[in-house]
Amino acid sequence: MTIAVQADRTAWFWNRWIQLLLGLIAMMSISSPQYVWTLFTGPLNQKLGTTLAELQWTFSLLIILQTWCSPLQAYLVDRFGPRTLISVGALMSGGGWVLSAYVDNVWMLYLTYGVICGFGTGIIYVGIIGLMVRWFPDRRGLAAGIAAAGYGFGAFFTSFPIDSMIKSSGYAHTLVVWGIIQGIIGILAAQWLRLPPEQHAQTVVVDRAVAERQAQRSYTPREMLQNPIFWLLFVMMSMMATSGLMVTSNVGPFAREYGVAEMTVVGMAALPLSLTLSRLTNGLTRPFFGWVSDHLGRELTMAIAFSLEAVAILVLFAFIDRPALFVVLTGLVFFGWGEIFSLFPSTLTDTFGPQYAATNYGFLYIAQGVGSILGGPAAAFLKQVTGSWSTVFIVVAILDAVTALLAVTTLKAMRRRHLDQAR
Repeated sequence: MTIAVQADRTAWFWNRWIQLLLGLIAMMSISSPQYVWTLFTGPLNQKLGTTLAELQWTFSLLIILQTWCSPLQAYLVDRFGPRTLISVGALMSGGGWVLSAYVDNVWMLYLTYGVICGFGTGIIYVGIIGLMVRWFPDRRGLAAGIAAAGYGFGAFFTSFPIDSMIKSSGYAHTLVVWGIIQGIIGILAAQWLRLPPEQHAQTVVVDRAVAERQAQRSYTPREMLQNPIFWLLFVMMSMMATSGLMVTSNVGPFAREYGVAEMTVVGMAALPLSLTLSRLTNGLTRPFFGWVSDHLGRELTMAIAFSLEAVAILVLFAFIDRPALFVVLTGLVFFGWGEIFSLFPSTLTDTFGPQYAATNYGFLYIAQGVGSILGGPAAAFLKQVTGSWSTVFIVVAILDAVTALLAVTTLKAMRRRHLDQAR
């Protein structure tokens, strides 16, 4: 039996960079339910005879099931292993699309597209992030960033073909075809996913400065939830998720109110060009700042990135009526925000160890759900009360700046004491 196991670990898929590639592919396979949802709203609304507000609850359920259930989803991954659970997640994500093609009322759409897809994508998201930070104790920021980038980049390759197929063959045919394609890709990638061997962390050469910033033992979810560092990280991630989503969910209204949406920049309308650039920068920032944090430290990198977004949002507000600057600065705002999905999971694992990384991150990832609930409505409420977007920009900048300050003061000091006491 020992010989068989050893032989198995010489197989190609035991290379950790292959594991990262497989995780990236799995993440790309689940990005479309969120990022191309808007392409289906028109035909679904017409087919089901609902109002747009009723239909949009489908999207809300997708996000809620993906984020608020993440502790359970991550626990299942830790309990049954990545190959089985990532396969289940891919089956649910792709299968939810296929089932959505046959619904004839909005309640069934809530179940298929909202609940089934949402739970499936959540399994894969927290499961892959938790797996990658275990394989890369020396490059946790980079690994988490590359994996998280896959979630955004996947839709970059599917948006245009899905849009074209909806127009040529209808939304139902598109849901079936792409549900099957994405489900199969995710299931295939999952077949070679593995937890690292028990002694893997000891075989990886970790820079001394990096090792000094990492916990020497793994904390259970119960122990983590009793530690104030977790709750500080939760508050910080909630603040960044809220501030980022206050902007990202309202780029269209900003552009239309200030009259730049249809202005041309290099021959293209400013709004769609801005959205395209922002999707790119939102993906690139995750591995970039993750890599930076592996070298400079998590807290300093947080301060730099979050301060960048605070400055970018204020400069954007000052020049929002200039189309070229609007395009460039919205891209910069996204570049200063998307890195939260690499910095927070790597910081959490550094602090509480790798053994329960997926489950522990599942609890922290609820902060993204908090931001999803607060971001859009909070921005709309402030606009309604004040009659201007200026208050929204100021609140976003304040949230970013406060979080940056907390990173280099409170978080850094608390983590240092925590790691010193654990040695």
